[in-house]
Amino acid sequence: MSITEHDNSHPTRPRTTAAVFSIVASILIAILLAVSLAGIGAHHDDDHGHGDDAVHAEVAAETADGELPKPGDIYPQTAVTAEDTQDATAAQNKMPALWGLGIIPFVLLLGSIAVLPLIPATEHWWHSNLSRYLVAMALALCTIAFYWLVMDFGRVGHMLDHALLEEYIPFIVLLFSLYVISGGIHLGGDVHASPRTNTSFLAIGFLIASFIGTTGASMLLIRPLLKTNRERRYKVHTVVMFIFLVSNIGGTLLPIGDPPLFLGYLQGVPFFWTFGLWFEWIVAGVILLVVYYVWDSILFRREAEVVRVFSRANVQPLRISGGLNFLWLVGVICCVAFINPQNPLPFFNWTPFPFLRELGMMALVAISLVATRKAIREANQFDYHAIIEVAAIFVGIFITMQVPLDVLKAAGTEITTVINEPWQYFWITGGLSSVLDNAPTYLVFFKLAETGVNPEGTLMLMLLGGESIPVDLLVAISLGAVFLGAMTYIGNGPNFMVKAIAEQAGVQMPSFFGFVFKYSIPVLLPVFILITVIFLL
Repeated sequence: MSITEHDNSHPTRPRTTAAVFSIVASILIAILLAVSLAGIGAHHDDDHGHGDDAVHAEVAAETADGELPKPGDIYPQTAVTAEDTQDATAAQNKMPALWGLGIIPFVLLLGSIAVLPLIPATEHWWHSNLSRYLVAMALALCTIAFYWLVMDFGRVGHMLDHALLEEYIPFIVLLFSLYVISGGIHLGGDVHASPRTNTSFLAIGFLIASFIGTTGASMLLIRPLLKTNRERRYKVHTVVMFIFLVSNIGGTLLPIGDPPLFLGYLQGVPFFWTFGLWFEWIVAGVILLVVYYVWDSILFRREAEVVRVFSRANVQPLRISGGLNFLWLVGVICCVAFINPQNPLPFFNWTPFPFLRELGMMALVAISLVATRKAIREANQFDYHAIIEVAAIFVGIFITMQVPLDVLKAAGTEITTVINEPWQYFWITGGLSSVLDNAPTYLVFFKLAETGVNPEGTLMLMLLGGESIPVDLLVAISLGAVFLGAMTYIGNGPNFMVKAIAEQAGVQMPSFFGFVFKYSIPVLLPVFILITVIFLL
């Protein structure tokens, strides 16, 4: 099926406009509810850990004999901090009443994503972003009702504040900014669709994903890769490996690279700390690139000679248009690196107000839209369908997952007495990241590691807010969230975008379960086991 033919089956412009309007309107309403109810639920603010900042700072000072370590310092932990911190945190969270009932909306949403595209009666209906959004918000309303009726009224405001203001809004604005700005960069030309060419595409995307984001790298390269392989019979494995390498593992080195690392930065992890994960990053990347090259070579030899002749006959030199958008991508990186409401701006004695970072990124989006020639985005076949799909589904995921996350928080004391090794944090964080979305899951286990009991002598990383976290556990959590976010379509935001764009181009992508059992488990699990043995045991 050609791209043009497929586009004709998309929802009409009025339906797309209705979807965008509904999403934006409901988010604004939820924000207003969160702000208005936040005062009622103020007694729950300790769930975020803000009330304990002074305690953490005081304890940290005690561990350094009266000297507070500087942010980014690594120092040995003493026996005092761990117990004091855990005692201060133990009573923060309560297991939600009837929690089994509360997780049903989340389970139903995951089931809808996995099953509805496979049922003939709902397959066409589900392809509309408005339909996806209605399902997501209906289940989100069920979660809101659960907090209101089963827990207490004040928890609704706290939950919406946490799910939307603190997590979803920064998450979707970052993805949207990278999506739109990178959509103004066109990689033109056509090259021979050989295994060497395809592996080069994946390697380049893997290398740049940390610096322009997995979303930016994915949007920049997925369409040229699909164009290059349009005559190839076997294409699904290329898109899947693209999701593994470019949309996930490639974004390990900077907070801009992947949403969970961005949340870690918001919690006080120094911006360049993740560069220390370069060895794990390169080992996983090289293994997967070698696996792909062998895999694609085998399939390439099975294809008819006429395909290879056609590919060579249409070779055109590669060229980049819209290169000014790289400057706006650098601007997004600067927004993430320097604009944080918890810290003064560098060289200025002024602390940014909330959402200034997001406003800055949206301003860069506006500049990109105005400054980029329309023909460039048309050459990219750029539209908002993929990012609207992520926004429509993930607004429901971020709300409905709050009950499962509250259950994890409530069980934190028991969890940290059993789960205290890096390899455990890697697999549990990663396993849950693949089905809960890796960004908020990262945050939960970050907090667990921060408040757990650590043996004396454990190396601690000093965070920007005055708290500290074991270095080995932070490494495990970061790798687990980023790497295993590739296991499912919902593990990371760019996964859905790449899937949607590939389907627009006529590639029959596997179902939710097909992706997991046919590709993720056979290809990724052996690599992650090797990473565990080499780095985490």
